[in-house]
Amino acid sequence: MSSTELPYVPSANVLPKVAPVRVAEGERLRSVQLPGMTLTVRSRPPAREGLPPALCVHGLGGSSQNWSALMELLDADVDCEAVDLPGFGDSPPPDDGDYSVTAHARAVIRYLDASDRGPVHLFGNSLGGAVTTRVAAVRPDLVRTLTLVSPALPEIRIQRTAVPTALLAVPGVVSLFTRFTTGWTAEQRVRGVVTLCYGDPGRVSHEGFRNAVEEMERRLQLSYFWDAMARSARGIVNAYTLGGQHGLWRQAERVLAPTLLVYGGRDQLVRFRMAQKAARTFRDSRLLTLPDAGHVAMMEYPETVAKAFRELLVEVGSDGAPPGASRVSAGGAESASTGS
Repeated sequence: MSSTELPYVPSANVLPKVAPVRVAEGERLRSVQLPGMTLTVRSRPPAREGLPPALCVHGLGGSSQNWSALMELLDADVDCEAVDLPGFGDSPPPDDGDYSVTAHARAVIRYLDASDRGPVHLFGNSLGGAVTTRVAAVRPDLVRTLTLVSPALPEIRIQRTAVPTALLAVPGVVSLFTRFTTGWTAEQRVRGVVTLCYGDPGRVSHEGFRNAVEEMERRLQLSYFWDAMARSARGIVNAYTLGGQHGLWRQAERVLAPTLLVYGGRDQLVRFRMAQKAARTFRDSRLLTLPDAGHVAMMEYPETVAKAFRELLVEVGSDGAPPGASRVSAGGAESASTGS
């Protein structure tokens, strides 16, 4: 499989006069044409040649920008890229309109196959955590290590604060919500997202908040914005109901890659107690718990997440396998806690 890399241009689905996607200093964007989809990929030059490749996958409603802070901190450790899933960031919708977890995983696999960068150090947050778990289970040849930040893996009882997000999956709810929130400004919407996703909203800088507002203003003018949100939310709910070998927890059991699990104690979307279940399920796991973090620890505590990942790199060796042995620890978990 091959891809065609195109000069980066903002998505054709963006209405006129919409600001371009923000690119932080040192980053670049490019468009990659794949069968049935076009993906926007964000990257920054590594500090030196020959570093192992990494790929980051965002969560529901997010984009590759969610990884900018972590990517900058890791530019001396990995050659890092972050992808906008189809219908998010500046990637247009997929041709087939499929936003299931499997379809998002297929997009990641197609990109890795086409770019010939695998095996990579794979990162996923929330929905991206479910997507990358599936990728690691079905294509272990593409994954050196797996780092999951608050992965959206099935819970029997979701938190009350996660209910509104889950309701996006119900047919008709999005149209009702958009009518109800017609008068909401982009700033009000971003403030709500920050309150929901951060353990301490005060950790968001003024510049970061303004950038998020600008991005929200841009996204709200995309004709497919709410459809992508609703269909992806429905995809998560559907994935939660799958049983057998296609169930996400069953696939988590099959992951061979050394796995770093990151959970926040103030996460309002994924229950903190799921951390221990994940640590028992992923066969070669280590667990980082951040009591004061919310749902996006890589944005809220990027230095701490970067440090834990560097420790994982040292542990597994440069080739992605534990040095000196093909060790698999059955459900083992190393736990660290920090409030900073």
